[in-house]
Amino acid sequence: MMEKEEKMQSIKVEIYNQVYNIRFDGDKEYIIRLAEYVDKKMREIASETLTVDSLKVAILAALHIADELYQLKTLLEQNDRQLAIRSAECAEMLDRILKQKDVA
Repeated sequence: MMEKEEKMQSIKVEIYNQVYNIRFDGDKEYIIRLAEYVDKKMREIASETLTVDSLKVAILAALHIADELYQLKTLLEQNDRQLAIRSAECAEMLDRILKQKDVA
């Protein structure tokens, strides 16, 4: 556990005019991109809804981001199912070809 804490870094990011100190153990640029993405979503929501309540803006932005994630996960699951079906079809065809060669 101590080793993990030693690797932790800290970075300050600004999201919707608030500064947050984020602790992380990965890629600094990735954290910056995430913060920029959240900031962008919050600003889009604020301009669309004309609300000044930052908590409402944050919740609506979180819902939009969750929707994007859910849609992508659903698409990934569909692609995985299609890949599994095609893989099974290919394996079946390969088995038939190999059996034909064994017979010949």
